[in-house]
This record gives sequence, structure tokens and C-alpha cells, in this order.
Amino acid sequence: MNAIALDDEPLALEVIRSHASKVPFLKLKAEFTDAFQAMEYLQKENIDLIFLDIKMPDISGIDFLNSLNKKPMVIFTTAYTEHAVTSFELDAIDYLLKPFSLSRFVKGCNKAYELFQLRNKSGMADYIFLKTGYEQEKVHFGDILWLEAAGNYVNFVVKGKSLLSRMTFAELEAILPKDKFIRTHRSYMVAVSNIDRIERHQVHIQGSTIPISESYMQNLVGLHGR
Repeated sequence: MNAIALDDEPLALEVIRSHASKVPFLKLKAEFTDAFQAMEYLQKENIDLIFLDIKMPDISGIDFLNSLNKKPMVIFTTAYTEHAVTSFELDAIDYLLKPFSLSRFVKGCNKAYELFQLRNKSGMADYIFLKTGYEQEKVHFGDILWLEAAGNYVNFVVKGKSLLSRMTFAELEAILPKDKFIRTHRSYMVAVSNIDRIERHQVHIQGSTIPISESYMQNLVGLHGR
């Protein structure tokens, strides 16, 4: 699993480098104190995970993440607690409060690696098994219209019915094909092939409207005219 670290404090990067060297499935490929150099690197390299500081001088870690068209998994590393809720709204894998121990670091890495493995295993499949109550129901990706977060559950709107399953959007983004599903809002994800029309703040799918929030507007760039 390839990772980078971004923090304006070199000492913090040293801690991440030391901890990462002890995690066998993790390769820390680069470290940055400059957010814009990290952006440039991410445009060229395939990275699975970012260790990301929140409070930096030029741009916050949250704004940095929102600026990326293709978002790797992220573990926030910060000395401040007040951004925890926002980080999990962005589907952060973990939120590590400095100074964090090796064991706490490894726990976050393990969570990321589980999603990484899930993504790789599901890469060749064109369906997902959803646990609905006491049953497992097979749903083909092509039948999904859109998905809506509902607390600790996700509502799958498929052709002809809706299915409620206990999972998170972070788990879904690791499973669903990235070229077929797009996040439009922190609570919504849509199937690209089923979009009928795109307006500034909403998309239309088979008579229903799905909101587009400002932070996910960039995801829709390029879909006009498809």
C-alpha cells in the first residue's frame, strides 16, 4: 500500500517515517512540508493513502483534500480535536491526535489496509453482496441508481426497489468502480451511466433529483456532454 505524508513540521514527518517503517504492508513513498508540491506529486503518482496534517500555513488539510479530483484514503494527523467531525464527514480512515503512539498509528494503518484489500478483491467483480437483516442479497453494479447515507447505514436505490445495508461510504468507495460511481454530496453517490441531466446543484436520475454540494462539484466536471 503506497502512502505519502504531508505536514509542515519536519519533526512530525520523522515520527510518521519511523512508524511507517515498522508496518510491513505500508510503503511511505514521499514526504512533504509543502502542500502544493504534494498536489503536483499526486497528479503523477498512484497513491493509496495520505497521512495529512490539518493546520498548515498555506492551505488546511481539509481544503487540500477537497481540492483533489482523485482522493486517496486519508488519515488525518493533528494536534487539534475540533476538526474530528469534519474529517469523518470526509470519510477519513482515522484521526490521529499528536503525539500518537506506534500502536495507535498501526491501528489506523490496519483500517486503511482492510479497505485497500477490499478494493483489490472487488476490482474484477461486477456485483456486491449486501447484508439486509439476516440475508445477503446480490446486487449488480449496473442496477444501482444512487446511494444515500442514512446514519450508520446506506440506502441502495436500485432498479425496482431500495435496500438498506449497514456500511459506510468509505467502505463503498473502496468497493465500487471509480469510473462508474461519483460522489455528489457527503450523503449521496450516483451511478454515472444513469444520470439523465446535470444542473448546477443537482443531478436528475429517472425522475428523482440528487443534490450536488460545493465540495463535490469538481467530481462532476467533465460529465457534461457525455
